[in-house]
Amino acid sequence: MRQDERRPFVVALQQAREAAYDPGEYVEQESFMRASEIRALAERAGIAPGVSVLDLCCGVAGPGRLLTRELGCSYLGVDASASAVALARERAGDLPCRFEVAHVPPLPPGTFDVVLLLETMLAFPDKEKLVNAVARALPSGGRFAFTLEEGAPLSESERARMPDADTVWLTPLDELRDVLTRDGLVVRWQDDWSRSHRAVAESLIGAFTADATAIAARIGRRALDELLAAHRLWSDWLATGRVRKIALVAERAA
Repeated sequence: MRQDERRPFVVALQQAREAAYDPGEYVEQESFMRASEIRALAERAGIAPGVSVLDLCCGVAGPGRLLTRELGCSYLGVDASASAVALARERAGDLPCRFEVAHVPPLPPGTFDVVLLLETMLAFPDKEKLVNAVARALPSGGRFAFTLEEGAPLSESERARMPDADTVWLTPLDELRDVLTRDGLVVRWQDDWSRSHRAVAESLIGAFTADATAIAARIGRRALDELLAAHRLWSDWLATGRVRKIALVAERAA
């Protein structure tokens, strides 16, 4: 959805998203991650009471609100969409979350114990510039916790099939690890979540299809068709190994 107004889109998909996830696994995330995976990544990154967390491309900040509520971290969420940030603030209620509207990089001033980037590494064509900014925002021992859409760049035919292909920039894992190394970040943990995310993609396709009439009434048939087309491509690519979903935690070296 190219326009900045996110509320109709978020509201339209809410019921289907709730139905797609297993009980307790939906926390208003706008991705294929399960709540248990968000918690696992946070644990590996050392998020705990008093730990300062910068969440890049937070959207409506479902994961950020979960981590603030359960782990008591000091949370700042940043997103380029003013309407997404407005929804995040609204839904945060009394939680001590802070939010800013900004394009990244650059990152907000200061240092943070943990920088999060969930399910949006693919949106940055220049990974080097992003990782360099993240590294400069971390103190020695700070952690960069993120998910990576791993694979060779899309071919022209694949780009033609993928809606909003200008936001899909895949990167091979070894290339991304080289970028991390050049900026003094050492990978401490990684896991392959491809199978799990493919199952979520399939479940979302079923839920969106079942609720198609109500969704189309809010966002239009074309937007729904593009949403389904993108999810079907991701499901196929994750099933065949064309793309892998990798979770990583990298630490800023001394």
